[in-house]
Amino acid sequence: MLSPGAMISPLQQDLEDLATLLERAKVESLTHLNALDQLPTKSTYSPKLSGNQLPNQGVGTLRAVDEFNERLRQVIVASAGPRYWGYVIGGTTPASIVGDWLATAFDQCTFATAGQGDISANIEIETIQLLRQLFNLPDTYQGGFVSGATMSNFTCLAVARQWAGQQLGVDISNDGMVPGITVLSAEPHASAVKSLAMLGIGRNNVVRINHVEGNREAMDISDLEAKLQALNGQPVILISSGGTVNTVDFDDMISIGKLKEIYTFWWHVDGAFGGFAACSPTYRHLLAGWENADSITIDCHKWLNVPYDSAIFFTHTRHRQLHIETLQPLNSPYLGDLLSHVNYQTLVPESSRRLRALPAWFSLIAYGKEGYQTIIETNIRLAKSFGTMLAGSDHFELLAPVRLNTVCFSLKESEAEPERVKTFLSTLNDTGLVFMTITVYKGRTGIRAAFSNWRTTDTDVRMVFDKMQEISYPSLKPAS
Repeated sequence: MLSPGAMISPLQQDLEDLATLLERAKVESLTHLNALDQLPTKSTYSPKLSGNQLPNQGVGTLRAVDEFNERLRQVIVASAGPRYWGYVIGGTTPASIVGDWLATAFDQCTFATAGQGDISANIEIETIQLLRQLFNLPDTYQGGFVSGATMSNFTCLAVARQWAGQQLGVDISNDGMVPGITVLSAEPHASAVKSLAMLGIGRNNVVRINHVEGNREAMDISDLEAKLQALNGQPVILISSGGTVNTVDFDDMISIGKLKEIYTFWWHVDGAFGGFAACSPTYRHLLAGWENADSITIDCHKWLNVPYDSAIFFTHTRHRQLHIETLQPLNSPYLGDLLSHVNYQTLVPESSRRLRALPAWFSLIAYGKEGYQTIIETNIRLAKSFGTMLAGSDHFELLAPVRLNTVCFSLKESEAEPERVKTFLSTLNDTGLVFMTITVYKGRTGIRAAFSNWRTTDTDVRMVFDKMQEISYPSLKPAS
């Protein structure tokens, strides 16, 4: 109880004004979301963050919002908008935004499914069940949410490392790392290689498998078998691609599954965004056989179109004990019995976890299988349409066929002039109409355009292509 004349603190005032604050948050959010089609994809603002001082007496949330709008709002770009084609950045469905707001309001620490306290992990268990159905995976996979593909790959490869140690008669999680673990891959994603570094396996222990001949990034299965034979029973972790970064090429998973019947190895599928091909009857054949993998990575903040940060791992239940051995914490009394029921403290690196599953749950329930099939197939159609425009242009050329949702292209006659490509892309990105990223594909400097946002339309594709054609810049002209 405040004494007469006592000043109310900003925190107490905010509690009393909570409805007003949330209304302001709604207005600010709608202002941004309703303008996503027009907002720039590049910010020209350079805030002087070092000039700000932490106040002794806080100013309250409403004034904090005003200061944010005045000094920092211009930093925000339309990364969730329909023309943000760099990396593979999905948008946010309306249902996922609602789920994310509620996850923040509920503020659960999600790891337990039973007990007297927070048991919100039951929502995560149900969401993983829904995702298995979305991806047509059997219920022989357990899964959970992590922050992104890096941590999903890390989780899966950590269990793979424990498996490899078991083949050598060593409990790596308890006794430490040992040499002698080989990793095979044709086109590993940077996040998988980073995970190998963090796990102590090492970047340099990746043995590259040859690509299939032609304009492909998929692994040559005959070369894979030759390398497995040469390793002669040594512990092997295979990282296969469920969609490569540059051209969304898929390894032959049926053939890998057949090799797994002959040779002993851990099979991990990195399907960060390519895994969503399973949502479409037209494209799910690209993943045929992945249901025999030991582990799978999927990024939800890409093609599931839920807010950052969100990804999932799947590991086969035949490795459940190995998984627990790998990631279980010291079983302190206050944690209770971690092995008597599903507890994410034994399945993921983080013990402190927000309810990441809730935005995904809302979106899956709101739009269902057909909704996601429409998102996936629309994005693929738009990518192919953009590819057709580029192929018919006098200025651009495709570096690879458009297989799914990513278009890899370059300027014509730019082989010897990579700086021309970089200059063109910088000029295009400077318009703020679109954002794409530079890449290198088979020695050529190129540009990647990735379609993974539910908001993107034919109008956006035409608008971007017209702008590319309009750019009056020497970068479009081959050197004489």
